[in-house]
Amino acid sequence: MAFRRDMLFLSLCAVFLTALVMGNIIGTTKFATLFQLTLPDWLTPVVPSLVREESVYTMSIPVGLLAFPFTFLVTDLVSELFGRKRAQLLVWVGFAMNVFMLAIMTINYYLPSTGEVSAGESLFDGVYGFMVGNTIGSMIAYLVAQTIDVRLFHFWKKRTKGRHLWLRNNASTMVSQLVDSTAILSILYFAGNLGDGVTTIGALIILIFNSYIFKFFAALFDTPIIYACMKWLHKYEEDPSGYSLYKRNSAEG
Repeated sequence: MAFRRDMLFLSLCAVFLTALVMGNIIGTTKFATLFQLTLPDWLTPVVPSLVREESVYTMSIPVGLLAFPFTFLVTDLVSELFGRKRAQLLVWVGFAMNVFMLAIMTINYYLPSTGEVSAGESLFDGVYGFMVGNTIGSMIAYLVAQTIDVRLFHFWKKRTKGRHLWLRNNASTMVSQLVDSTAILSILYFAGNLGDGVTTIGALIILIFNSYIFKFFAALFDTPIIYACMKWLHKYEEDPSGYSLYKRNSAEG
């Protein structure tokens, strides 16, 4: 059982770190269209032109953003299964891995290129240029947002004595994701790492709203996922707080 519990923890860490590093590397190199929606006439003037073309609204997000909901899902799972200290440890390890990645990429950037062999030097330079701003900005936003997520999760877990997993999962993630969206996009805006169409605070607010709406619904959609995961994995639970979702219920029954 101990080996399987350790394997579970390491697997969750691997998912978390992969999503985190991948999100920072690809970052805002591309904005992807998730869906388009034709707006009614009365709503069209209210929606800014940055996210619509005539009456067609476009839900557009940076591709790096698609990876980040997994990081919040994993921290919630680690929090629920292993407790606050391990979840906070994972947050700090993720921060250290970002520093490590940035250091390795910077060393590679400044090493002299073997011109006749390097087939994608300009591509590497372009990715590095975007990645530096994205990573530094996201490291600050990530550390603050994930710490808030972990602390709020355990605040609500303690207040509800382990009941209402849906409440702590959504309440912690929705608040921390708002902090994350606001912080990262604001840093990228002032660093000049957003597109040419984002030149005003108003445009920045629109991007933050678009980004947060995606994260808001991602948090809602991951609620049944975390319940399914807990139903499957609760036998490995060792949260030292004593507020166990399934063990408490079975004890009361």
